[in-house]
Amino acid sequence: MTGFTLRRTAACVALAGTSTLALTGCTFRGAASFPLPGGVGGGGYQVKIEFNDVLDLVPQSSVKVNDVTVGSVKKIELSPGGYTAVVTVSLKNDVVLPENADAALRQTSLLGEKFVSIDKPAVPVGRLREGMYIPLARTQRNADIEEVLGALSLVLNGGSLEQLQVIDSELTKALKGRETQVRAFLQQLTGFIGGLDNQKTQISHALDGLDRLTSKLAAQRQTLDVALRDLPHGAAVLADERAQLTKVLSGLNNLGTVATRVINGTQQNTIADLRALQPILTQLSVAGKDLPNALELLTTYPFPRTVALPNNKGGIRGDYANLFITIDGNPTDLLNNLLNGIGLPLPLPGAQGKTTGPTVPKLPLPKLPVPKLPTLPGLGGLTGGLASDSGDLDRLLFGGLS
Repeated sequence: MTGFTLRRTAACVALAGTSTLALTGCTFRGAASFPLPGGVGGGGYQVKIEFNDVLDLVPQSSVKVNDVTVGSVKKIELSPGGYTAVVTVSLKNDVVLPENADAALRQTSLLGEKFVSIDKPAVPVGRLREGMYIPLARTQRNADIEEVLGALSLVLNGGSLEQLQVIDSELTKALKGRETQVRAFLQQLTGFIGGLDNQKTQISHALDGLDRLTSKLAAQRQTLDVALRDLPHGAAVLADERAQLTKVLSGLNNLGTVATRVINGTQQNTIADLRALQPILTQLSVAGKDLPNALELLTTYPFPRTVALPNNKGGIRGDYANLFITIDGNPTDLLNNLLNGIGLPLPLPGAQGKTTGPTVPKLPLPKLPVPKLPTLPGLGGLTGGLASDSGDLDRLLFGGLS
C-alpha cells in the first residue's frame, strides 16, 4: 500500500512538471525567469534605458524612484552598435515619470545588489510612456566597491602616496622666506581672474566676432591666396623703384616748402585783390536782373523780347517775321542826312546845299566809368622784377611772380 502511494505521488509530480513545461513552452531560462517577491508583476509599461556599463546588474533587479520600488529589470542586451548596454525595465502603470527623466545604476548597500534608479529632472517635460527610450546622455553609474578598493590598493601599494612627504617638503623649501611674494602673487591672480570674470561678456563677444572674421577670411581664401602670391612681386617692383619714389617724395617736400613761401608772400596781395573786387561785385549785385535782361534783349534786337513768346502769345504769330522799310527821298539827301547824323561835314559835292529828307539827330555815346584796378606790390626774389611802366593789369596778373 505504501509503494503504491509513492508511485502515485511520483506520477503526480511528473504530470505536474509536464503540464508546467507544456504551459510555459521552451522559454524557461532558469531561476532568473521567476518574478521575485515584491516585483511589478504583469500589466506594466516597458521603457528602454541605455548604459555605458551595467556592471553586474541582472534581470529581475529592482527599479526604484526615490528609493521606492516601482518596477523591475526585464532584459539586458547589447545596443545595435555593440558598444553600450540596453536595459529594458517594466514600470507600474500608476508610476508617472517625465519624458526627460534621468537614470542611474546604484546599489542598495556597500556590498548589496545593483538596481536601476530613475530620477526626475529639475524641469520635467512630458511623460514617460510605453516604448520610450532614455539615451546614454541622461544615464550614469556610481563607482563600484571593487573599483574603489582597487584604486585604494593602487595608491597604498606602489602608488604616489609615499611621494606626498617629498612633495610637502619641497613645497615648504620653495615657499620658505617667500610668503609675502606668494601671497601678493595669489592676490594679483585673484584680481586677474575676477577681472576676466567681470569681462566674460565682452570676451564672449570678442570670440564671436573673431569667429565671424575667421568665417569671412575662410570664404575669401582664394582672394587672399592670390594677394599673398602677388604681394612679393609688388614688393619687388617697389624695391626697384625705390630711388624714383625717394626722388618724388623729396620733390613733394620741396614743393610744399615753396608753396608755403608763395602763400605767405602773396597773402597781402590776395587780400588786396579781394578787397578791389568788392566794389565790382557790389555793383553787380545792385544791378540785379538788369544785366541779364539787357543781354537777353540783344538776342531779339531790334525787336522786343516779347515779340516771339511760346504758344503764339507774342507779337508775332509763327516761327519767323518779315521787316519791310520804305524810304521816300533823294538818295543824295538821305546820304547827307546820314553823314550829318554821324558828324561828317555837309553838304557833299553835288548836293547843292539842299536837303529834302528829315535830319537825323546826333546821338551822344554813353560814357561808362571804367574802374581803375589798384596797383599790387610785387613779390621780389621769385622770377625777377617786371618793367616799372607795366600796366595795372600786368601787375595784377604777374605781380605775385615778380
